[in-house]
Amino acid sequence: MFKSVIAALLACLSYSAQAVVILQYHHVSEDTPKVTSVTPAQFREQMTYLRENGFKVNPLTQVVEAIKQGRELPDKTVAITFDDGYQNIADTAHPILKEFGYPYTIFISIDPIARKHKNVMSWATLQRLSDEGVTLANHSWGHEHLIRRLHGEDEQTWLTRIKENLLATEAEIQAKTGQSVKMLAYPYGEYNTAIESLIDSLGFVAFGQQSGAAGDHSSLTALPRFPVAGAYADLASLKAKLYSLNMPVLAITPRNTQLPQGQWRPEMRVTLDMTDILASQVMCFVQGQGAMKPSWESEDTFSIRAVTDLPPGRSRYNCTAPSKASGRYYWFSQAWVRPKSDGTWVKE
Repeated sequence: MFKSVIAALLACLSYSAQAVVILQYHHVSEDTPKVTSVTPAQFREQMTYLRENGFKVNPLTQVVEAIKQGRELPDKTVAITFDDGYQNIADTAHPILKEFGYPYTIFISIDPIARKHKNVMSWATLQRLSDEGVTLANHSWGHEHLIRRLHGEDEQTWLTRIKENLLATEAEIQAKTGQSVKMLAYPYGEYNTAIESLIDSLGFVAFGQQSGAAGDHSSLTALPRFPVAGAYADLASLKAKLYSLNMPVLAITPRNTQLPQGQWRPEMRVTLDMTDILASQVMCFVQGQGAMKPSWESEDTFSIRAVTDLPPGRSRYNCTAPSKASGRYYWFSQAWVRPKSDGTWVKE
């Protein structure tokens, strides 16, 4: 009896070591849109908190390799990423990260650099950062909405176009900097199952913008990240996320984040490994519709569904549950994306 209790406790504790929190930033500046920004003071405060509270900031490439191989990650592992390659990352974030000795990754698109867009880093700057150990990775050629087909484009033509886009981006990054890590951050966090299959066939891993800790229960074609900006930029909001655990999701339906025409209230069904979770403590949140208790269909499978139609654009279902062993929270998010009812997309 005693041995079985100890074995169960060790099984519960093992989940803590199978999680990494991947942070997603855009701007570190006081002069950029708040919805995609943290201030330099906030960013320094966050990095100080990581150092003073025993977090281990690892290169994203090492984190991905550990997840691929099923290797145990140190508890409280964090990876830091930036999307779009804005100049303020080089000017403001980089010196702070260098001071703390923290590695990080920048996901870049080629067209904004080639067109010398205002506030986007040049290749010379990116090369300098690369020489200093910064990882540079793929964010598509022109920061496109990858799931959107062109007028009259069939599925195969669309997928061929996306494949050529991503491979051309990877080749250009390698030509300019010598790096090719085959990691993609989906622009706008948008993807679907067809693109996930393409990513897998190309040998890439990919990252979304849905929240949650990543780990061995995550898909390598849609790894979660916690966006840090706007309402989620303050340290109080970030602390709970930094201690989050990888939700032990064994199965989920529907897998496709792109909603079929007219099906704007998706019913999500999730099967969990319940070793460290109590069903009564699982809580879900439908973006814009608040907290909802899931409906349990069996001892390990629940469902959740929006009460009203999800709006055009991007939405999320988030589910959390406290760990029986540690009291920390498992965190899982499923992204959804839908066009308007007439089939056209929201302009961004």
